Amino acid sequence: MSRPNLLQAITRIGTLAAVVLALGGAAVPAWAGRNCDVQHPLKAITAERGLRLAERTLKALDASGAEVVILARAGQDLSKYGLRYSHLGFAYQQPDGTGGHVWRVLHKLNQCGTAVSAIYRQGLGEFFLDDLWRFEAAWVVPTPEVQARLMDVLRDEPRAIQLHHKPYSMVSYAWGQKYQQSNQWAAETMAMALAGTDMTPFVGREQAQAWMQLRGYQPSVLKIDAFTRLGGRMSSANIAFDDHPSAKRFSDRIETVTVDSVFDWMARARLTTLPVAIMR
Repeated sequence: MSRPNLLQAITRIGTLAAVVLALGGAAVPAWAGRNCDVQHPLKAITAERGLRLAERTLKALDASGAEVVILARAGQDLSKYGLRYSHLGFAYQQPDGTGGHVWRVLHKLNQCGTAVSAIYRQGLGEFFLDDLWRFEAAWVVPTPEVQARLMDVLRDEPRAIQLHHKPYSMVSYAWGQKYQQSNQWAAETMAMALAGTDMTPFVGREQAQAWMQLRGYQPSVLKIDAFTRLGGRMSSANIAFDDHPSAKRFSDRIETVTVDSVFDWMARARLTTLPVAIMR
């Protein structure tokens, strides 16, 4: 990619860190879910690959005709659990003030391995400007009705963060309320947006989870033994298992919300018009 083309892409994908890199500087990305005791500058080749992925994703999303998609990245290697993607968010169009649009991503991040999280609105560049395990994007295109309901929520700041719960665990129980991981927030927020007249009054996470169960959502079941659970809990502030029912936990069954399970559910529930698309 030539420098002029790169700068044009940066304008569309919306990331200040990318501008710094394009001009020859270095940037430190948001290390979602990683320990930040020692910060390492993002390698130039890593940044370039992330920006190329963002540009290809931008073109594909523009060509899709969608206004909202559920977008995923592969930030961690989860292959031992049979999972391909680690993190998802809502990518949606936002007017740019000139009659055109830009794509923004609303998602939840656990910064620096702490026990809390926050909601972020970022450009596509920032979403992929991370030390990804695999430079690959995946998304599903919701039906027009689902897109419309999601857009109403995504552009409304109070509603967009209404179900956010700061206490964080990477493996939070899918049907619990003590913690909330990133994919869980996204699934619950989508349930809140779609419940509409299906549920009145609609007030919080418990109701969102009830709607998901009613519509057939099934969490991923991770096989994590006691030794691994103990090591994870002792070494990482963002890993906890005490919200899982004892019977399931002691049988090494950890039920949590994953990208793969959300994509599968949306297809089964006919909430999407297109299958998962992959951009490498």
